[in-house]
Amino acid sequence: MTTASQPHQRPLGRTGLSVTEIGYGAWGIGADMWKGAQDDESLAALRRYVELGGNFIDTAMGYGNGHSERLVGQVAREYPGTLVATKVSPKNMEWPAAPGTTADEAFPGEYVVRMTEASLERLGLPAIDVQQLHVWNDSWLGQGDWQEAVSQLRRDGKIRAFGISVNDHQPNNAVKAVEAGAVDTVQVIYNVFDQSPQDRLLDACRMHGVGVIVRVALDEGSLTGTITPETTFPEGDWRHTYFGGTRKAELQPRLRAIERDLGISTAELTETALRFVLSHPAVSTVIVGMRSVRNVERNLALADGRGLPAEQVQKLSAHRWDRNWYLPAEG
Repeated sequence: MTTASQPHQRPLGRTGLSVTEIGYGAWGIGADMWKGAQDDESLAALRRYVELGGNFIDTAMGYGNGHSERLVGQVAREYPGTLVATKVSPKNMEWPAAPGTTADEAFPGEYVVRMTEASLERLGLPAIDVQQLHVWNDSWLGQGDWQEAVSQLRRDGKIRAFGISVNDHQPNNAVKAVEAGAVDTVQVIYNVFDQSPQDRLLDACRMHGVGVIVRVALDEGSLTGTITPETTFPEGDWRHTYFGGTRKAELQPRLRAIERDLGISTAELTETALRFVLSHPAVSTVIVGMRSVRNVERNLALADGRGLPAEQVQKLSAHRWDRNWYLPAEG
């Protein structure tokens, strides 16, 4: 079963790849830090995404210790032409990268090659379309031998493009890498609350032909409007921390203010939040976690090439909210 119209695609910077503007974020299906994922449901959602014309799936070796990669690889092999992006976890397992960490501590060249080969084996694919470093620090430019490793992987045909996943809420920490031409893509948190990539990074990416993969466009679920002060998360789910303390209550007046300003209902928050991100011309794709067929169908329908009216984008700029909920709540 296919839809009448294919989802809208955008160029992924200068890579030569075209990606569906709604991508599939495969963290949740790793089934470790997000509880409740069932493999059969995850595979059904992945297949539905590709059947409906979605072509970009983002995973990582760290999602469920390779489990997400295996599921993604299974579906990518069933549907040739599906583009797969994955990530190398830092060798020192530090998220985000600490300011004083060296490139050799996080990503020694030999380790980058070895981990890429291990990902290829789990995926069961001949090449990775976009290989990324899972944390980043701009001080690593010209440091260590990771850049030689990336060049070697390209020459060997094991990766097609290379990018970095920027530390939480640190978009300016990737500007030098973009300006130096060291990366083809940047993955960054960008949403109605965290608009900081607009300060410098998005313009730099546009100027240098670097593809932008947006993550956390729904602020880990905040901007869906479905998280209330009564919401609870399963034991061991990392969202316990993200929405810890009084944060769920703090969120509510922010959401009501958005609804009032734009004249929208709570049910329209998700679409508004995704279209806000897609309204920026530098953005190539926004990856959304979709563990059910229903969510795939609802979100992929938004890949129609239409952003928000300029007037709504302007109104949403007033709802920037600088904070870091990846750090535990106080008290």
